[in-house]
Amino acid sequence: MTDTTYLTGHLLIAMPAMQDPNFVKTVTYICEHSDQGALGIIINRPLDMDLGNIFEQLSLDGADPELARQPVLQGGPVHQERGFVLHEPAEASDREFDATLAVTDAIRVTTSQDILTAMARGQGPKRALVALGYAGWGAGQLESELVQNAWLSVPASPKIIFDTPFDQRWRESAKLLGIDLATISHQAGHA
Repeated sequence: MTDTTYLTGHLLIAMPAMQDPNFVKTVTYICEHSDQGALGIIINRPLDMDLGNIFEQLSLDGADPELARQPVLQGGPVHQERGFVLHEPAEASDREFDATLAVTDAIRVTTSQDILTAMARGQGPKRALVALGYAGWGAGQLESELVQNAWLSVPASPKIIFDTPFDQRWRESAKLLGIDLATISHQAGHA
């Protein structure tokens, strides 16, 4: 693949025929994609856990009750004990976190605990979501799955990532391509 065909900053939308239970009806934000493989965070699978649980585990007191009620997501089947925060860039240029990757101009992913501390203090990014675990693909694996029609891909929209209700993200992501997933066959194949 050339640099222009890598899917960093895209959403991967599971096709209706997806059989892998880890990815049925998922939308995955691709944080990194190169000839070495890909890493993404599933953005539509809330866990039975909220940020308040995470803040409590980290002994971070005093968080805004509304923020504390925000669901934590199952980011994928790999390293489910590891946290990832997808967020908008900080408004203040002096607000940087220890381990942040600028995926695009509009989206960052941070893996260091300092962002959670800032969020609990009301000093974090305005819009963020927290996920445990990630989805990973080895070299050439994602490309092979795309050829097999396992996924649709579309450039990511911050509106889908931060504003769309979780249960609507799968269908709304496909609508970015003009596709109604209800009209797609559950049988995979090639025309």
